[in-house]
Amino acid sequence: MYFSPLALHIPDGFLSPWVAALGWLLAIGIVAQALKRTRRQLGERQVPMMGVLAAFIFAAQAINFPVAAGTSWHLMGGALAAMVMGPWAATLIMTAVIAVQGLLFQDGGLLVMGWNILNMGVLTAFGGYAVYRFLMRLAGAGRTARLAAAFAGAWVSVMVGAIATAIELAVSGTSPLALALPAMTAVHALIGIGEGLITMGAVAFLATSRPEVLQAGDAAPGRRGANAVLAGLGVALLVALFSPLASPHPDGLEFVAEQQGFLELGRAAPIGLLPDYTVPFIGDPVVTTMVAVAAGTLLVFGVALLVGRVAARRAGAGG
Repeated sequence: MYFSPLALHIPDGFLSPWVAALGWLLAIGIVAQALKRTRRQLGERQVPMMGVLAAFIFAAQAINFPVAAGTSWHLMGGALAAMVMGPWAATLIMTAVIAVQGLLFQDGGLLVMGWNILNMGVLTAFGGYAVYRFLMRLAGAGRTARLAAAFAGAWVSVMVGAIATAIELAVSGTSPLALALPAMTAVHALIGIGEGLITMGAVAFLATSRPEVLQAGDAAPGRRGANAVLAGLGVALLVALFSPLASPHPDGLEFVAEQQGFLELGRAAPIGLLPDYTVPFIGDPVVTTMVAVAAGTLLVFGVALLVGRVAARRAGAGG
Protein backbone atom coordinates (compact mmCIF):
# COMPACT_ATOMS: atom_id res chain seq x y z
CA MET A 1 0.00 0.00 0.00
CA TYR A 2 1.26 3.48 -0.88
CA PHE A 3 1.01 6.69 1.11
CA SER A 4 1.79 10.33 0.46
CA PRO A 5 4.33 11.91 2.81
CA LEU A 6 2.82 13.34 5.97
CA ALA A 7 3.16 16.89 7.18
CA LEU A 8 6.44 16.97 9.07
CA HIS A 9 6.83 20.40 10.65
CA ILE A 10 5.00 22.69 13.08
CA PRO A 11 1.66 23.70 11.53
CA ASP A 12 -0.02 27.05 12.02
CA GLY A 13 -2.12 27.06 15.17
CA PHE A 14 0.34 25.25 17.45
CA LEU A 15 2.14 28.47 18.42
CA SER A 16 0.69 31.77 19.60
CA PRO A 17 0.85 34.74 17.20
CA TRP A 18 3.51 36.61 19.17
CA VAL A 19 5.70 33.52 19.47
CA ALA A 20 5.32 32.92 15.72
CA ALA A 21 6.26 36.56 15.01
CA LEU A 22 9.33 36.25 17.22
CA GLY A 23 10.38 33.19 15.27
CA TRP A 24 10.20 35.12 12.01
CA LEU A 25 12.29 37.98 13.41
CA LEU A 26 14.97 35.61 14.69
CA ALA A 27 14.99 33.57 11.49
CA ILE A 28 15.33 36.63 9.25
CA GLY A 29 18.22 37.92 11.34
CA ILE A 30 20.05 34.60 11.36
CA VAL A 31 19.51 33.92 7.65
CA ALA A 32 20.83 37.41 6.87
CA GLN A 33 23.89 36.63 8.98
CA ALA A 34 24.25 33.26 7.21
CA LEU A 35 24.31 35.04 3.85
CA LYS A 36 27.01 37.35 5.13
CA ARG A 37 29.14 34.58 6.64
CA THR A 38 28.69 32.20 3.71
CA ARG A 39 29.64 35.03 1.36
CA ARG A 40 33.12 35.02 2.91
CA GLN A 41 33.57 31.28 2.37
CA LEU A 42 31.77 30.53 -0.86
CA GLY A 43 33.21 30.57 -4.35
CA GLU A 44 31.46 29.84 -7.65
CA ARG A 45 32.97 26.36 -7.73
CA GLN A 46 31.50 25.43 -4.35
CA VAL A 47 27.97 26.68 -5.05
CA PRO A 48 26.57 23.56 -6.82
CA MET A 49 27.12 21.47 -3.68
CA MET A 50 24.54 23.61 -1.91
CA GLY A 51 21.99 22.66 -4.54
CA VAL A 52 22.86 18.97 -4.39
CA LEU A 53 22.59 18.80 -0.61
CA ALA A 54 19.33 20.74 -0.57
CA ALA A 55 17.84 18.45 -3.22
CA PHE A 56 18.91 15.29 -1.40
CA ILE A 57 17.63 16.50 1.97
CA PHE A 58 14.29 17.54 0.48
CA ALA A 59 13.80 14.17 -1.23
CA ALA A 60 14.88 12.24 1.87
CA GLN A 61 12.54 14.25 4.11
CA ALA A 62 9.61 13.15 1.94
CA ILE A 63 10.08 9.57 3.18
CA ASN A 64 8.89 8.67 6.67
CA PHE A 65 10.20 5.44 8.19
CA PRO A 66 8.23 3.60 10.90
CA VAL A 67 9.69 3.35 14.38
CA ALA A 68 8.40 1.96 17.68
CA ALA A 69 5.21 3.08 19.45
CA GLY A 70 3.36 3.82 16.22
CA THR A 71 5.49 6.80 15.20
CA SER A 72 7.62 7.54 12.17
CA TRP A 73 10.69 9.60 11.46
CA HIS A 74 12.34 11.30 8.55
CA LEU A 75 15.79 12.69 7.94
CA MET A 76 16.21 16.28 9.11
CA GLY A 77 19.58 16.72 7.41
CA GLY A 78 20.80 19.90 9.07
CA ALA A 79 23.72 18.19 10.76
CA LEU A 80 24.72 16.39 7.56
CA ALA A 81 24.65 19.63 5.56
CA ALA A 82 26.80 21.33 8.19
CA MET A 83 29.34 18.51 8.19
CA VAL A 84 29.80 18.94 4.44
CA MET A 85 29.37 22.71 3.98
CA GLY A 86 29.74 24.27 7.41
CA PRO A 87 26.84 25.50 9.61
CA TRP A 88 26.27 28.87 7.94
CA ALA A 89 25.89 27.41 4.46
CA ALA A 90 23.80 24.59 5.99
CA THR A 91 21.45 27.23 7.39
CA LEU A 92 20.83 28.54 3.87
CA ILE A 93 20.38 25.01 2.52
CA MET A 94 17.80 24.14 5.17
CA THR A 95 16.00 27.46 4.72
CA ALA A 96 15.57 26.70 1.02
CA VAL A 97 14.22 23.23 1.81
CA ILE A 98 11.77 24.40 4.48
CA ALA A 99 10.55 27.38 2.46
CA VAL A 100 9.71 25.23 -0.57
CA GLN A 101 8.02 22.63 1.64
CA GLY A 102 5.79 25.25 3.24
CA LEU A 103 5.01 27.39 0.21
CA LEU A 104 4.55 24.67 -2.38
CA PHE A 105 3.35 21.63 -0.44
CA GLN A 106 1.65 22.99 2.72
CA ASP A 107 4.23 21.05 4.72
CA GLY A 108 4.57 23.23 7.81
CA GLY A 109 2.75 26.46 8.57
CA LEU A 110 3.56 29.81 7.00
CA LEU A 111 3.03 31.88 10.14
CA VAL A 112 5.35 29.56 12.09
CA MET A 113 7.87 29.05 9.29
CA GLY A 114 10.42 31.11 11.21
CA TRP A 115 10.51 28.53 13.98
CA ASN A 116 10.58 25.64 11.51
CA ILE A 117 13.67 27.23 9.95
CA LEU A 118 15.23 27.74 13.37
CA ASN A 119 14.34 24.31 14.81
CA MET A 120 15.06 22.15 11.75
CA GLY A 121 17.69 24.31 10.09
CA VAL A 122 19.67 26.57 12.38
CA LEU A 123 19.63 24.52 15.59
CA THR A 124 20.20 21.17 13.89
CA ALA A 125 23.06 22.60 11.80
CA PHE A 126 24.88 24.38 14.60
CA GLY A 127 24.07 21.85 17.35
CA GLY A 128 25.08 18.84 15.28
CA TYR A 129 28.18 20.52 13.85
CA ALA A 130 29.40 21.65 17.29
CA VAL A 131 29.24 18.10 18.64
CA TYR A 132 30.79 16.67 15.47
CA ARG A 133 33.75 19.06 15.51
CA PHE A 134 34.27 18.69 19.29
CA LEU A 135 34.45 14.91 19.06
CA MET A 136 36.71 15.10 16.01
CA ARG A 137 39.15 17.29 17.93
CA LEU A 138 38.92 15.00 20.92
CA ALA A 139 39.39 11.69 19.13
CA GLY A 140 41.19 12.69 15.96
CA ALA A 141 40.19 12.62 12.29
CA GLY A 142 40.36 8.85 11.76
CA ARG A 143 37.56 7.05 9.96
CA THR A 144 36.08 5.43 13.08
CA ALA A 145 36.25 8.67 15.05
CA ARG A 146 34.63 10.60 12.19
CA LEU A 147 31.75 8.14 11.90
CA ALA A 148 31.15 8.11 15.65
CA ALA A 149 31.24 11.91 15.68
CA ALA A 150 28.79 12.06 12.77
CA PHE A 151 26.35 9.75 14.55
CA ALA A 152 26.57 11.69 17.82
CA GLY A 153 26.26 15.06 16.11
CA ALA A 154 23.19 13.96 14.16
CA TRP A 155 21.52 12.49 17.27
CA VAL A 156 22.13 15.66 19.26
CA SER A 157 20.78 17.78 16.40
CA VAL A 158 17.43 15.99 16.62
CA MET A 159 17.29 16.39 20.38
CA VAL A 160 18.10 20.10 20.22
CA GLY A 161 15.28 20.65 17.74
CA ALA A 162 12.86 18.63 19.86
CA ILE A 163 13.72 20.54 23.05
CA ALA A 164 13.31 23.88 21.27
CA THR A 165 9.90 22.82 19.92
CA ALA A 166 8.76 21.77 23.40
CA ILE A 167 9.76 25.17 24.79
CA GLU A 168 7.91 26.98 21.99
CA LEU A 169 4.76 24.93 22.64
CA ALA A 170 4.98 25.69 26.35
CA VAL A 171 5.55 29.43 25.90
CA SER A 172 2.58 29.51 23.52
CA GLY A 173 0.37 27.85 26.13
CA THR A 174 -0.26 24.88 23.86
CA SER A 175 1.24 22.25 26.17
CA PRO A 176 2.88 22.63 29.61
CA LEU A 177 6.65 22.23 29.53
CA ALA A 178 6.41 19.48 32.17
CA LEU A 179 4.43 17.44 29.63
CA ALA A 180 5.82 18.63 26.29
CA LEU A 181 9.52 18.34 27.14
CA PRO A 182 9.61 14.69 28.31
CA ALA A 183 7.20 13.65 25.57
CA MET A 184 9.19 15.31 22.79
CA THR A 185 12.59 14.15 24.06
CA ALA A 186 11.43 10.58 24.64
CA VAL A 187 10.07 10.20 21.13
CA HIS A 188 12.94 12.03 19.44
CA ALA A 189 15.66 10.17 21.35
CA LEU A 190 14.57 7.14 19.36
CA ILE A 191 14.08 9.11 16.15
CA GLY A 192 17.60 10.53 16.56
CA ILE A 193 19.06 7.04 16.19
CA GLY A 194 17.71 6.90 12.64
CA GLU A 195 19.09 10.36 11.92
CA GLY A 196 22.45 9.26 13.27
CA LEU A 197 22.56 6.08 11.20
CA ILE A 198 21.69 7.81 7.92
CA THR A 199 24.12 10.66 8.60
CA MET A 200 26.85 8.21 9.52
CA GLY A 201 26.16 6.22 6.36
CA ALA A 202 26.33 9.35 4.20
CA VAL A 203 29.59 10.43 5.85
CA ALA A 204 31.03 6.92 5.38
CA PHE A 205 30.10 7.03 1.69
CA LEU A 206 31.70 10.45 1.22
CA ALA A 207 34.78 9.42 3.19
CA THR A 208 35.25 6.51 0.78
CA SER A 209 34.24 8.06 -2.53
CA ARG A 210 34.87 11.80 -2.08
CA PRO A 211 37.10 12.37 0.97
CA GLU A 212 38.05 15.85 -0.24
CA VAL A 213 34.44 16.96 0.33
CA LEU A 214 34.57 16.15 4.03
CA GLN A 215 38.05 17.57 4.39
CA ALA A 216 36.86 20.85 2.91
CA GLY A 217 33.67 20.69 4.96
CA ASP A 218 35.69 20.66 8.15
CA ALA A 219 36.35 24.37 7.60
CA ALA A 220 34.38 25.65 4.62
CA PRO A 221 32.27 24.53 1.64
CA GLY A 222 33.71 21.80 -0.54
CA ARG A 223 34.55 21.62 -4.20
CA ARG A 224 32.59 19.70 -6.81
CA GLY A 225 32.91 19.07 -10.50
CA ALA A 226 30.01 19.14 -12.96
CA ASN A 227 29.83 15.34 -13.22
CA ALA A 228 29.69 14.91 -9.47
CA VAL A 229 26.93 17.52 -9.21
CA LEU A 230 24.84 15.77 -11.85
CA ALA A 231 25.42 12.44 -10.12
CA GLY A 232 24.35 13.93 -6.80
CA LEU A 233 21.20 15.41 -8.30
CA GLY A 234 20.48 12.05 -9.91
CA VAL A 235 20.73 10.34 -6.52
CA ALA A 236 18.31 12.90 -5.05
CA LEU A 237 15.79 12.24 -7.84
CA LEU A 238 16.18 8.51 -7.32
CA VAL A 239 15.37 8.96 -3.63
CA ALA A 240 12.31 11.00 -4.64
CA LEU A 241 10.93 7.97 -6.51
CA PHE A 242 10.62 6.12 -3.19
CA SER A 243 8.46 8.85 -1.61
CA PRO A 244 5.15 6.96 -2.12
CA LEU A 245 6.44 4.36 0.34
CA ALA A 246 6.37 6.85 3.23
CA SER A 247 5.01 5.41 6.48
CA PRO A 248 1.42 6.43 7.37
CA HIS A 249 2.32 6.69 11.06
CA PRO A 250 2.52 10.18 12.59
CA ASP A 251 5.92 11.81 12.98
CA GLY A 252 7.29 12.71 16.41
CA LEU A 253 5.54 16.07 16.82
CA GLU A 254 2.24 14.81 15.44
CA PHE A 255 2.41 11.80 17.76
CA VAL A 256 2.93 14.04 20.80
CA ALA A 257 0.12 16.34 19.66
CA GLU A 258 -2.24 13.37 19.42
CA GLN A 259 -1.24 12.06 22.83
CA GLN A 260 -1.63 15.44 24.54
CA GLY A 261 -4.80 16.50 22.75
CA PHE A 262 -3.72 19.60 20.83
CA LEU A 263 -3.55 18.12 17.33
CA GLU A 264 -6.87 19.78 16.42
CA LEU A 265 -5.25 23.22 16.92
CA GLY A 266 -3.30 22.76 13.71
CA ARG A 267 -4.51 24.72 10.69
CA ALA A 268 -3.70 24.08 7.06
CA ALA A 269 -1.62 26.68 5.28
CA PRO A 270 -3.72 29.09 3.19
CA ILE A 271 -1.75 28.33 0.02
CA GLY A 272 -0.25 25.21 -1.48
CA LEU A 273 0.23 24.65 -5.18
CA LEU A 274 0.92 20.93 -4.72
CA PRO A 275 -0.88 20.20 -1.42
CA ASP A 276 0.29 17.18 0.57
CA TYR A 277 2.84 16.26 -2.12
CA THR A 278 0.28 15.65 -4.87
CA VAL A 279 -0.29 17.07 -8.35
CA PRO A 280 -4.00 17.96 -8.68
CA PHE A 281 -4.42 16.74 -12.27
CA ILE A 282 -2.71 13.36 -11.68
CA GLY A 283 -5.13 10.88 -10.13
CA ASP A 284 -2.85 7.89 -9.52
CA PRO A 285 -1.66 8.15 -5.87
CA VAL A 286 1.77 6.70 -6.61
CA VAL A 287 2.51 8.72 -9.72
CA THR A 288 1.20 11.98 -8.27
CA THR A 289 3.48 11.69 -5.24
CA MET A 290 6.52 10.77 -7.33
CA VAL A 291 5.98 13.69 -9.70
CA ALA A 292 5.33 16.18 -6.89
CA VAL A 293 8.39 15.18 -4.88
CA ALA A 294 10.60 15.06 -7.99
CA ALA A 295 9.40 18.55 -8.99
CA GLY A 296 10.08 19.80 -5.47
CA THR A 297 13.54 18.24 -5.53
CA LEU A 298 14.43 20.09 -8.73
CA LEU A 299 12.95 23.34 -7.42
CA VAL A 300 14.88 23.13 -4.15
CA PHE A 301 18.07 22.43 -6.11
CA GLY A 302 17.45 25.56 -8.17
CA VAL A 303 16.58 27.76 -5.18
CA ALA A 304 19.67 26.70 -3.20
CA LEU A 305 21.84 27.12 -6.29
CA LEU A 306 20.47 30.63 -6.84
CA VAL A 307 21.06 31.62 -3.22
CA GLY A 308 24.60 30.30 -3.36
CA ARG A 309 25.41 32.09 -6.60
CA VAL A 310 24.05 35.39 -5.31
CA ALA A 311 26.22 35.05 -2.21
CA ALA A 312 29.29 34.07 -4.23
CA ARG A 313 28.94 36.97 -6.67
CA ARG A 314 28.57 39.44 -3.86
CA ALA A 315 31.66 37.95 -2.30
CA GLY A 316 33.56 38.49 -5.51
CA ALA A 317 32.28 42.04 -5.82
CA GLY A 318 33.18 42.78 -2.21
CA GLY A 319 36.58 41.15 -2.39
